[in-house]
Amino acid sequence: MNTENNNTDWDLIIESKSSIFSLNLKDIWRYRDLLQMFVKRDFISTFKQTILGPLWFFIQPIFTTITFVFIFGNLAGISTDGLPKVLFYLTGITAWNYFATCLTATSTVFNTNASVFGKVYFPRLISPLSIVISNLLKFGVQLILLIVMMFYYYAKGANFHITWAIFIFPFLVIMMAMLSLGLGMLISSLTTKYRDLAFLVTFGVQLLMYATTVIYPLSAAPEKFRTIIELNPMTGIIEAFRYSLLGKGEFSLHTLGFSAIFTVIVLILGIVVFNKTEKTFIDTV
Repeated sequence: MNTENNNTDWDLIIESKSSIFSLNLKDIWRYRDLLQMFVKRDFISTFKQTILGPLWFFIQPIFTTITFVFIFGNLAGISTDGLPKVLFYLTGITAWNYFATCLTATSTVFNTNASVFGKVYFPRLISPLSIVISNLLKFGVQLILLIVMMFYYYAKGANFHITWAIFIFPFLVIMMAMLSLGLGMLISSLTTKYRDLAFLVTFGVQLLMYATTVIYPLSAAPEKFRTIIELNPMTGIIEAFRYSLLGKGEFSLHTLGFSAIFTVIVLILGIVVFNKTEKTFIDTV
């Protein structure tokens, strides 16, 4: 009997996870080239065969801001905490767009990639991770637009200033990424059996925005709804986001701490459900 084949050292062994809590970080690192390729694919496919291409990164927040200024700022007369209306709405839109885009895209990751998942092995977490990372590029472009507008209004003598909270800015971005990733994986796992949820996500995300301090400051929220708005984890993040850049907003470590704890719980739950679903989803999709 040839014993050489029995003693072969394999470079990669594919086996079922020993725990649903397993992240397979070694596998994700081993497939980092695939992750990079997915990020590039997501970025290019978004604007393939478009005339303006990446300029849509600027156009979308500009037109949304103009709409908010006209409807909520001028017609409805909603307070902006003394900030220029354009800056107030643009900061909220920049943060919310990143969260909402990541959540919407990751919520369909199983159905979108079913043909690939059924043929080729790779760590399934790479797919939602690539969405979160590729959208960071879009977020960065829109952040540049926000910074340009900040310089413009500063030159005009507008009353705002960058605060010490700017040092936790990367932490806020990571929280938005983790929250959208966790919620997206939860919803994606459920949509393998209940396709109707996919239709509710976009509509639900739009409604959720009105329960977040994107179009109004927390200080202007009616007292009877204030608790509900504060229980929205994105409220603490956006308030801190706005406070760090503009110096206005009801920023508190208590509110941000709640958002952080909620985010970690949702991410862990999302990973558990995602890992459990990926073993059998191909039979139900």
